[in-house]
Amino acid sequence: MLGLLAGHWWAFMLLGVLAGVISGMLGLGAGAVVVPALVLLFAYPQKSAQGTALALMVPMALLGAFRYWNNPQIEVSLVIVGLLALGAVPGVLAGTEFASRLPSFWLRKFFAIFLAIVAVKMFTASPKRGPKVPGESSINQNNVSVVEPGGQSNESREQ
Repeated sequence: MLGLLAGHWWAFMLLGVLAGVISGMLGLGAGAVVVPALVLLFAYPQKSAQGTALALMVPMALLGAFRYWNNPQIEVSLVIVGLLALGAVPGVLAGTEFASRLPSFWLRKFFAIFLAIVAVKMFTASPKRGPKVPGESSINQNNVSVVEPGGQSNESREQ
């Protein structure tokens, strides 16, 4: 596999830039971009592409999370991050064990199906109004729109 670097190091750098932009902009992990690119463009084996993408996520995710965390307009809850991490650690152990036992053919098919389902769901689902915090009532959210006589909303009127 390292023989690919000889004349194509720039392609890996370009893929890294693309993965970084998409990851930072959309919050996607490197796997959604890097795995298909390594498999389809560079003929990487599926499992090697997945391992490479996981290793790439560490520096990308740390830098991206730090940048989002330092933005005062964006809330990143360290409690939620901690809870997700507590679930993700045993989950990734189980997932990598399962992936190592599954034939690459089926792993690639499951990966494609997963991406397709997520894409359809993201495209068709309507966005929710803010994060759902357990125990928080929607009554306290002040999402009130008043319609005045004549059918004009107070939100659309110029002041």
